Amino acid sequence: MRALHSNINTSSKSFKDNAEEMRELVKLLGKHLETSRFEGKEKSISRARQRGKFLARERIELLLDKDSPFLELMPLVGLEKKGGFGAGGTSVSGIGLVSGKLCLINSNVGTRKGGSVDASTVSKSLRIGQIIRECKLPSINLVESGGANLTDQAKIFNYGGESFREITRRSEMGIQTISLVFGNATAGGAYVPGMSDYAIFQKNTAKVFLAGPPLVKMATNEVSTDEELGGAEMHSSVSGVSDYLAEDELDAIRIAREIMEFIPASRPHFIPKGEIKEPLFDAEEILGVVPANIKTPFDVRELIMRITDGSEFSEFKSEYGKTMVCGWTKIHGYPVGILGNNGVIFSESANKAAQFIQLSNQKNIPLLFLQNTTGYMVGKAYEEGGIIKNGAKLINAVSNSKVPSVTLMIGSSYGAGNYGMNGRSYDPNFLFAYPNSKIGVMGSEQIAGVMEIVQRASLKAKGIPYDEEQAKMVKAMLMSEADAKSSVWYSTSELWDDGVIDPRETRNYLGFILTVLYNNEIKGTNSFGVWRH
Repeated sequence: MRALHSNINTSSKSFKDNAEEMRELVKLLGKHLETSRFEGKEKSISRARQRGKFLARERIELLLDKDSPFLELMPLVGLEKKGGFGAGGTSVSGIGLVSGKLCLINSNVGTRKGGSVDASTVSKSLRIGQIIRECKLPSINLVESGGANLTDQAKIFNYGGESFREITRRSEMGIQTISLVFGNATAGGAYVPGMSDYAIFQKNTAKVFLAGPPLVKMATNEVSTDEELGGAEMHSSVSGVSDYLAEDELDAIRIAREIMEFIPASRPHFIPKGEIKEPLFDAEEILGVVPANIKTPFDVRELIMRITDGSEFSEFKSEYGKTMVCGWTKIHGYPVGILGNNGVIFSESANKAAQFIQLSNQKNIPLLFLQNTTGYMVGKAYEEGGIIKNGAKLINAVSNSKVPSVTLMIGSSYGAGNYGMNGRSYDPNFLFAYPNSKIGVMGSEQIAGVMEIVQRASLKAKGIPYDEEQAKMVKAMLMSEADAKSSVWYSTSELWDDGVIDPRETRNYLGFILTVLYNNEIKGTNSFGVWRH
């Protein structure tokens, strides 16, 4: 493949100014991520220490293989939600290596609100379940939870049951689940170990029951202790809910790692061989390349050459549909097809992208979408030219593509452009965002402008004068609200992505994700339904 050549002057004032703006956004990301690592008040942590307990993240570290990477997922869910437990909820989730095998780990933060589950944590667990199923990853639950947060029960109850159902469905598919219980697993939470393929209970601390002593006393007038109702020794020797009785936390983790040794590993569909070429350009330059202000255009190839092996890129139809860049390359040795926006999507751009998706399905190559578009081109000439049918063609190709896909939001993601570029509703296997990115039906100025035009026409038809001063106030309010709800912090809080990342870490994230995707057979399709021509 041919290596790309950069046209950017890294010594220019505009490059340096933009890099500084992006560094500020990355600093803000760092502050939010630090908030998400909060594991409870000092009092709760001290109590846990006194009881010989490890914290949620420490348990993950002990479970992982030495030097294993850990791809944390959705750390900022709930960041801007009122009434919840804050960024990340009460669980830490991600992908890493245990006994040499890729698996998804979910660790309850028992020192934060007792590990109780709020609405954001439930949403996170459901998305985690989807990733486990699609990527066929064995999963390990590190359990210490007080169950559903009762003040959130109306938001949780109907959705929470899905996570239990999915454990059993994955078991039927041969995707195994291990649960280690270090503390409470009460009410619905008891079904997590109960439905797992393997359950490990820690002696003297695991308490697993559908109803605790107070509720049992109230319901049946029966008096019993925690241990009698649901202690680790009772479940290991009497009820059979527990498969292994661990002496302490380290012993429980040892047992889990031992079980993982005997769980059949997926046979990797592809393993890169030979030397992996590093990009010809420094990853630090990405901060100056990708505009902090999404209104500033840039050539997506400048990003591509900073994340691909040897900065190489085999571009497809380079002279046609130039606002869509398509081509094949490798990242950490893994083949991948890239579709990147260079602005608004024209008919030619949509047609090229649809054909490229078909070809990648023929080649059984996964796809990477680099989203930065204001959407499809509008106007009389473009409507007459068939922008709807051509835009629909791209959406059809994205919808029916069978190869794995990853989406990275690197700028604007507006209107149906979000759909054509494999947005959240099109189920990419993974979706990450840069801290500058924005998402919405349209930009805040466009929303306010459209509403003004509609309001003016409505008042004119009624013969009512238009109040210019009041209109300015309304417009400012609309723009402020639209800006807030299109920000990456709002979207990640709502779980519209799997995480916000430092642009300089793009290659590392993508390399690890491709490792996960290539862990299973990749098989495309030749069936795409009916397209208008």
